[in-house]
Amino acid sequence: MAKHVYISIGSNKGDRFQNLQNAIQRIFEVVGSVESFSKVYTSPAFGFESDEFLNACLIVKTELRPDEVMQSLLDIETELGRTRTEGAGYEARVIDLDIIFFEDEIINTELLNVPHPEMQKRRFVILPLNDIASKHKHPVLKQTVKTLLDVCEDSSELHAISEVLENPISAFNFIQQNFIAIEGNIGAGKTSLATKISEDFNAKLVLERFADNPFLPKFYEDAPRYAFPLEMSFLADRYQQISDDLSQLDLFKDFIVSDYDVFKSLIFSRITLQEDEFKLYRKLFYIMYKEIAKPDLYIYLYQNTERLQQNIKKRGRDYEQHIEDDYLNKINLGYLEFLKNQTELKVKIIDISDMDFVSNRADYLAVLEQINS
Repeated sequence: MAKHVYISIGSNKGDRFQNLQNAIQRIFEVVGSVESFSKVYTSPAFGFESDEFLNACLIVKTELRPDEVMQSLLDIETELGRTRTEGAGYEARVIDLDIIFFEDEIINTELLNVPHPEMQKRRFVILPLNDIASKHKHPVLKQTVKTLLDVCEDSSELHAISEVLENPISAFNFIQQNFIAIEGNIGAGKTSLATKISEDFNAKLVLERFADNPFLPKFYEDAPRYAFPLEMSFLADRYQQISDDLSQLDLFKDFIVSDYDVFKSLIFSRITLQEDEFKLYRKLFYIMYKEIAKPDLYIYLYQNTERLQQNIKKRGRDYEQHIEDDYLNKINLGYLEFLKNQTELKVKIIDISDMDFVSNRADYLAVLEQINS
């Protein structure tokens, strides 16, 4: 599960502001999504004589463990040019990255002490942290950040600068779409990707309600008997859900992302239904389809059959455990045929056969880059 880590960043060597921005970019790439960051403050060097620092704090949502986050921050410091001098104490630095809080956890290891044991004594930490987490309570001292700032004995003068740090996520312009549909074969990862995008980009999430369909388990046991009622029930439910969710304006979300497009009904029914059943189904489908809003961006996740079967086994739905390769191949061909002849939709096909965007952040960002391109 994703958790929130509160990070302090500082620099007093070279292009200080750019150092902070570079650190945020690398944190975004290897640790997690940056949810918010403070203003940038100038502050005097603490504990030694040197040039002024620029300091800020940020909140990052991460799926890494605390020790993994700390090791990533140390690696980023090294990448950006920080050289630690053994036994030198306080010194000027290109970049300084510290974990202040990790949710409300208390951690004491050789690598990591959380909450940061000196944070309440340092105004250059408390003031920017107060910008973004004033109500967060220190799990040891049992006081909020706002209270810690009020009672902090450090009298250092800090001044906010006019420059504002940029969130790396703003580089992804696909968020300018109103409605994005993510499609793919069974087990391709549609729901996982739609969920991650909704969380990272403040989108309204629309998930297919297949779990509530009573015909689905029966279909996998006796496909010829239950194919038509299954496809009809899916069509009715998809039509209602898309119509309802797209008509309800959510002022607090930037766009809508769904893990399906209603046209999948025609693709699946072409495979599962008898010819006479399909002709009837197709007539009913197009009556409904012309009234449904189409996605501004249609993303198709291509996954090879071997990986699909691995994913299906991994998620462990009993009624899916005996799906044959031939059925998955037919579904994939149906989608590709539809996309090949598609002229109305803006389509992006992404081959994820060698990716694991659920567990590997680099793969996830690579998928986002492909969508963005």
